[in-house]
Amino acid sequence: MTYRGRVQNGVIVLEPPAKLPEGAEVDVAPVEAPDDEPTWYEVFKDIIGKAEGFPPDFSRNHDHYLYGTPKE
Repeated sequence: MTYRGRVQNGVIVLEPPAKLPEGAEVDVAPVEAPDDEPTWYEVFKDIIGKAEGFPPDFSRNHDHYLYGTPKE
C-alpha cells in the first residue's frame, strides 16, 4: 500500500486516513518535481515566428478575421 504525505518541520506527516502502528518501518521515496517538463518556449520554439500569409494586424484583430467582429 502507498501513502502520501509532506515534510513539515523536518517530519514526514502522512495524509489522512493513514494510520500506521507506532514504530512501523517505512520506505520513503520523494516525488519528482515537475520541473522535468519542457517550458512553453521549448514546446513551441520550432514554430515561433513561422506563421505566413496573415495580415499585419492579425494579432490585434484576430476576432475580426475569425468571426467578423469590428476591427479595433
